[in-house]
Order: sequence, then C-alpha cells, then structure tokens
Amino acid sequence: MHALVALGANLPFEGEPPAETLLRASKALAEEGLVVRAFSRLYATPCFPVGAGPDYVNAAAALTCDEEIDLASILARLHAVEARFGRKRLQRWGMRTLDIDLLAVGDSVLPDVETQDRWRSLPAEQQIQTTPDQLILPHPRLQDRAFVLVPLADVAPDWVHPRTGKSVREMLDALPQSERDAVKPL
Repeated sequence: MHALVALGANLPFEGEPPAETLLRASKALAEEGLVVRAFSRLYATPCFPVGAGPDYVNAAAALTCDEEIDLASILARLHAVEARFGRKRLQRWGMRTLDIDLLAVGDSVLPDVETQDRWRSLPAEQQIQTTPDQLILPHPRLQDRAFVLVPLADVAPDWVHPRTGKSVREMLDALPQSERDAVKPL
C-alpha cells in the first residue's frame, strides 16, 4: 500500500529546530513500519493561517506499508510519531512541534465520493469553523496549499487526485505564483 504524507513543524522539540525534527521524524516513520520511499527537500513556509505563530518547515514523504495494515493503523502510527516529538492537539491550525497529515492512500476516496467532494469545495470561512469527524481522503485541502504541494511535487509529481483528475504538478501550477514563491527550499 502506498501513502502520501505532509510533515510540518514550527516549534522546536528538545532544543532542536523544526528542520531537525522533520528529519528525525522520517526515521521514526520507518521504525513504525511505514517505509519512506521518498522524502522531499525541506521548505520554509509562512505560517498558516498568517500570524498564528512562527513560520513552518514543511516536507512530504511517499510511504510504503504492508498490505495488511489498515487505515486506522496507519493513522495510529502517524499519531505515535507525532507524540514522540511532543505533538499536543490543543488547537486546530495551531503551533506545533510536529504535524503529519495523511494526504492520500493510492487512489482511495474516503469515506465516500459525496463527502470528499463536499469537504473539498467547502468555502474558506467554513473551513476555519468546521472540523471533519472522520478521515477524508484525499486530504480535502491539499489542492489549495502550496506548502503541501511544493514538497509533494518532489516525491509524487505525477500522483493524480482521483476526484479532480489533476496531478500534483497540475494542482501546483494552478496556484497563484505568489503562493508558490512563498515556499522556499532550506
């Protein structure tokens, strides 16, 4: 089974800067049985939402895991890695020592097509106020975020969103140039 994840951090952990946390987290993923097939460069990205804290370091990874691992197990392993690096889920879109988002698992659409489409098209003001109560794949905001797509283009530029039919490269190219330029390689 192949999965795509986004990693981000904007707070130090045990005195180490966020960039070091992301590099250590890539090794921790393998220790959890999630083999890192490809890991992007590290990128400096503006905090999202703007003004909510220090800027981020972001990356993406393409993972392989055993076929018998289910999605709940993958999520549990990702959360275990986050916890190892001090992640506390206190505030949505808040500052963090490590955030790992499951972006996609192959061409799976979860929980169903209608729910995925509804969340993907949710207006920005409602995104801030509403949190899904179940896993939605592909991640419903991935096509809107340069801080996800720029690193993802390093590891899976040809992955195609099963609902939009667009590749990572096409989704990235559709974003305003100013948003793409704000994501800078470290």
